[in-house]
Amino acid sequence: MPAEVKVEASSAAGARQDSRPGSPPLTERQEARRRRILHASAQLASRGGFDAVQMREVAESSQVALGTLYRYFPSKIHLLVATMQAQLEHMHGMLRKKPPTGETAAERVAETLMRAFRALQREPHLADAMVRALTFADRSVSPEVDQVSHQTTAIILDAMGLDRPTPEQLSAVRVIEHTWHSALVTWLSGRASIAQVKIDIETVCRLIDLTAPEDKKENKK
Repeated sequence: MPAEVKVEASSAAGARQDSRPGSPPLTERQEARRRRILHASAQLASRGGFDAVQMREVAESSQVALGTLYRYFPSKIHLLVATMQAQLEHMHGMLRKKPPTGETAAERVAETLMRAFRALQREPHLADAMVRALTFADRSVSPEVDQVSHQTTAIILDAMGLDRPTPEQLSAVRVIEHTWHSALVTWLSGRASIAQVKIDIETVCRLIDLTAPEDKKENKK
């Protein structure tokens, strides 16, 4: 996920909402302003991490008034979590253009998540800022955190090739999401190597095969 964050005009609901999920749809001009804000946030984070993202500097870089910035994003945490959602949304679009090639759903999901991980690896300061924001997020940021989770779920389900997952499959997806997030945290803190992250991701993705409907399991035999 490059620092020059790309929040496309055609992106899904997240880019078309106001400062908070569930707000009235944005006008075209407001969408452009929101994209500039997210772009500035990503650039500042990529240069200096979490501490480098200061609301006044974001406002100046995106050419919006400070009060306007706070109407879109009530805090730095809200802003960085939204930045992560935008990065994931961009990555989802790239994955659709070049989908994973694994033979099984588990292999495709593992490949997808490792591609996402390597993109974050190329921008460690940005990755650290976004993950720290997710970690610090309280209940007031729940809508934005939910959007990150929904985007991650959509990426995993696309890799699985599922439109209508069973409750068991959704449960497996949630465990995979938690493991991926935990792997990010341990890697960023220097407590896990990329090789260990890959092993952990591939291991947890085996849940996909275990939760497949019985008829699907029979077809694999």
